[in-house]
Amino acid sequence: MTPTHPTPTTTGAGVPIESSERSLTGSGAAQTIAGVTIPDTPLVRDATALIRDAEDDLLFDHSRRVFLFGALQGRRRGLLPDLELLYVGAMFHDIGLTRRYRTSPLRFEVDGANAARDFLLDHGVDQAGARKVWLSIALHTTPGVPEFLDPEIALVTAGVETDVLGIERDDLAPEALAAVTAAHPRPNFKNRILQAFTDGMAHRPRSTFGTVNADVLEHYDDSFVRDDFVNIILSNSWPE
Repeated sequence: MTPTHPTPTTTGAGVPIESSERSLTGSGAAQTIAGVTIPDTPLVRDATALIRDAEDDLLFDHSRRVFLFGALQGRRRGLLPDLELLYVGAMFHDIGLTRRYRTSPLRFEVDGANAARDFLLDHGVDQAGARKVWLSIALHTTPGVPEFLDPEIALVTAGVETDVLGIERDDLAPEALAAVTAAHPRPNFKNRILQAFTDGMAHRPRSTFGTVNADVLEHYDDSFVRDDFVNIILSNSWPE
């Protein structure tokens, strides 16, 4: 079935998807990029401030592109996410790679998901909304699953896949791609994001088992030894 393009609508919080009169800061300056309006709400402003403080330009701009590309891919697919929740999921999805949040032995996605959940609950978002965002971040490197879940979960992954892997990039209008990358540039992005992945996971190599993250360390960390699923089965303590 060919995805439809829904007309402008609102999120559960009453935030319009398209508008030329909303702003990120409340200053009156429009924050509409490629036809997608960044919600101008206290939740979004606080999320932006937290991520801007924790992340460098590489991860901040990437995260904003993930939101924008996720919203655009959602429009193509006929999905209507809550844009506030999509924004928080997109903005927090890589915070587990940063120095402040990468101290645990957990998968970096779980560190980010936990940080986003705590942020949302502290801001009065209900458990169901926080759970959606948790899953959107925890699953964003697990292909083949998120697209069957809630729009907010599916579209964080869609935004990541568009920006990092180029998946469905060519399905977006050239003008939209140009507008997003003009607002949030990606100089030498491929090499820089791979370095960020490496830096965020090198101290916890076992957390990459069964994920695409093992590919990164195998390429960039000479000390990394990949856990082999088949060998684990054949060599475990079961007699047969």
